[in-house]
Parts: sequence; C-alpha cells; structure tokens
Amino acid sequence: MQDLRDGRCGWCGTDSLYQKYHDEEWGKKVTDDKKLFEFLILESAQAGLSWITILRKRENYRQAFYQFDVQKVSQMTEEDVEKLMKNDGIIKNRLKIMSAINNAKHFQKIQQEYGSFYKYILSFFPNRKPIVNNFTTLKEIPSRTLVSDKISQDMKKRGFKFFGSTICYSFLQATGFVNDHLEGCKQKQR
Repeated sequence: MQDLRDGRCGWCGTDSLYQKYHDEEWGKKVTDDKKLFEFLILESAQAGLSWITILRKRENYRQAFYQFDVQKVSQMTEEDVEKLMKNDGIIKNRLKIMSAINNAKHFQKIQQEYGSFYKYILSFFPNRKPIVNNFTTLKEIPSRTLVSDKISQDMKKRGFKFFGSTICYSFLQATGFVNDHLEGCKQKQR
C-alpha cells in the first residue's frame, strides 16, 4: 500500500467508494449528533471487519436503523433484532445489532448530561480542540492513543458495547476529532 496515491492517503486505494469517502468525509469535523451516532453504529459494526465492507452496506444500515434516529433505535425491540438478523444488507451479528440499540440508550444519556454527544467527545481533548497530526507515512498512524483509551474506557463504564480503543480511534479519525490525513494529501488542509 502506497502512503500517497493520486494526491490522497494511500489507504483508500483505487476503489471509487473508498476514495469518495476519503475525499468528502474522513477527517472532516462532525458536530452534528445524528451524524456522530451514525458513525458510532457503523464503526461498532466494523469491529473485526474492513471499513470498505461497512461502507458498501451503509445505505442498508441507514434503512435498517431508522436513518440513524437515536430515539427510534433506542426503542427497538427483540422483534426488531430478529428482523435484522434476516437482513442480508447489514452484518448479521446479534451482539453488534443489540449493541447498536444499547449504545443508542447510552448515547441519549450522554446528550442529556453534556448537552450533546459532540460536547462529550470534545471534553476529552486538550483545549477542547481537535488534534491535527503531521504524519508522512501510513506506518506512523497509530491504531489507538491515550485519548481513545480514555474515551473508550469512559464509554465502557457508561455501558457502551463494541467501542474499544481501536474502534474509538477510527471513530475519532472519521469524524474529524483527529486529522490523520498524511502530509501531502490534498484533503489535509480542508
């Protein structure tokens, strides 16, 4: 895998869906709780899988989980879980499906406590500012950090599932709390 390819981070390769995600979303600051909840569900579903697998199923997840409406997801029942277990458009893993419902409930509790999930996540960052790294190679990018360790530990204490430090760091990268675009990537400074 090249570090840079066609002016973008080499991890997205030549797949057009992956490139579009890299260019339009990855590392771009997300402040909207609905979008943060979407990434929470998708990143948790990714555990043990490749991100491109989840990207290809994203629209199916959107339909299956009420357009990522946290209120509706939090009220899903065992009957809903059984329906989703028959849905070939998503990852049919009972524990991951149930964790999405569980995490929706805890997401709402954080919103009540902090005013928004965005403010909660930002509270873990120095000066409440996103981190911009200056990596030049893909090998330099960590899979977890002290910040992702702290957030995932706190979320685990609060009852979240499928959100360990590595998944958390991916979430932080995807939603722009951490900018890990490589130096020389055309998306670095946007």
